Amino acid sequence: MNKKWEYYEKDEEAVKKVQEEFGLSRLLSTIIVNKGLKTKQEIEVFLNPTRNDFHDPYLMPDMQIAVDRIVQAIENQEKVIIYGDYDVDGITSITVLKQFLADRGLQVDSYIPNRLDEGYGLNKAAIDKIVSEKYQLMITVDCGISGIEEIDYANSLGLETIVTDHHEPTEVLPKALAVVDAKRKDNKYPFNQLAGVGVVFKLTQAISKVYNLDEKEYLKYLDIVCVGTISDIVPLVDENRVITKLGLKLVEVTKNVGLKALLNAIGYKKIDSSAISFGVAPRINACGRMGHEQDALQLFLTGNIVEATNISKKLNDFNKQRQDIEKRIFEEVLYKIEHGEKDKPCIVLADENWHHGVIGIVSSKITEMYYKPSILICFEENEGKGSGRSIPGFDLHDALSKCPEHIDRFGGHSMAIGISVSKDNFESFKNDFETYVEKTNISELIPIIKVDEEVNSKDMNIKVVEELNMLEPFGEANKMPIFMYKNLRINSIRALSEGKHLKLTLKDEGLVIDAIGFNMGHLVNDFLLGDKVDILGNLEVNRFNGRESVQFNLKDIRKSY
Repeated sequence: MNKKWEYYEKDEEAVKKVQEEFGLSRLLSTIIVNKGLKTKQEIEVFLNPTRNDFHDPYLMPDMQIAVDRIVQAIENQEKVIIYGDYDVDGITSITVLKQFLADRGLQVDSYIPNRLDEGYGLNKAAIDKIVSEKYQLMITVDCGISGIEEIDYANSLGLETIVTDHHEPTEVLPKALAVVDAKRKDNKYPFNQLAGVGVVFKLTQAISKVYNLDEKEYLKYLDIVCVGTISDIVPLVDENRVITKLGLKLVEVTKNVGLKALLNAIGYKKIDSSAISFGVAPRINACGRMGHEQDALQLFLTGNIVEATNISKKLNDFNKQRQDIEKRIFEEVLYKIEHGEKDKPCIVLADENWHHGVIGIVSSKITEMYYKPSILICFEENEGKGSGRSIPGFDLHDALSKCPEHIDRFGGHSMAIGISVSKDNFESFKNDFETYVEKTNISELIPIIKVDEEVNSKDMNIKVVEELNMLEPFGEANKMPIFMYKNLRINSIRALSEGKHLKLTLKDEGLVIDAIGFNMGHLVNDFLLGDKVDILGNLEVNRFNGRESVQFNLKDIRKSY
């Protein structure tokens, strides 16, 4: 598939100024300028954020009301329950708030809906259970903003609710005592992209001010807040960058027994954003996907190393199960696509043997592979539940709102949705959606790769490449920088792992550069020894057998013009 290489506008004067003021390399200075960081203070906060860079928590909507009510609950030793989500953001949110309140002398309980039986968010059956057990206050974390009907129901039963959330509100807010969400229209908080656990962190910061607590009483949870923030794929800028940059330092020396046990079980040598994104997050999420969300929560709450080690092993097992199921579904989807769906403008498929806790991951992979919107649905008798993913430039949520006739319900945003469609209505929905997509400009949308800078032999320097680690943590809105190297001669080329990956050595006069292209093995026959090529990719230091060298992690390759 052809990809468009798009370059940043060069501002050599600004790059030179950053180089001089901060003593940085040309590459790192260029990336900082590309990010739109202009003032000395902006750059300093980006490179070296401190605890002084957190915003005032009381600028958040309803924060004062929420704090006053929670303080009342602490003083009166009320029966309080935290209602959270089953993903990493939800699990870490419960962990932080539960432990912080326990330190204040209030033992609170928690409720997490089972993904397979209850689905996401508040539900009336759960509220009935909570009320029957005589709870006086319910605090939602990472959910609740859309639970208008459920919170009305809780109110009618005498259960008071505080909502803390980070999702988009509807036109009408739930009638809770307080709705702490920086995405509210009346929000005055300077940053509205916190994860759910980030909102909880701000709540603990606000409560700490009431009790005149030392900063360490809420800062000590930054390791867990960092894990939830990176895992939830929120933009790692502004306050999220402060949380994750400081939090990763705590993760390295974490006192959380469960997190330490999980990191040991995963075996990552370097604790960075990749270790969280590809090591910790999938294992925690696998619990929720497989219907074992309580194990993930207990991992973070336990103080017993033996229990933590045993749970970590279970999480690895759940993740392996999830991977096996995902692989099977992915192969089945590929077969369906290649036998009848390949030429369609979008991919809409369903099956009775798929697992609705896993199909969202498969949908994401399919969309990336074919660069088309995809919706995958699994049937349980006549009920169909599914997930969809989109591509930049195509609003999937808006598209579904244009053809709602055969949909039971759906929600989400432009790039990802959840959907329910009955088996009886599936074919009609599929036809409606394909017809709608066919009429859009989707065929004109092609993948765009943003190129940070062109490099040459002088940049193939271990010190220069290692300096790029100052950009960590990488994630949404702070991707690993992509560099272009032109006019390289192919010295060797082969496919690895049964044709899955591409391995090359490339020459620029006397310099030999190693390059690896993951999932690019299919390109092995498109190039010959001696071909001149331009490459795009991330620069990294490859350490093997005591030898260090700069390596390109390829994102794209094409013949030089």
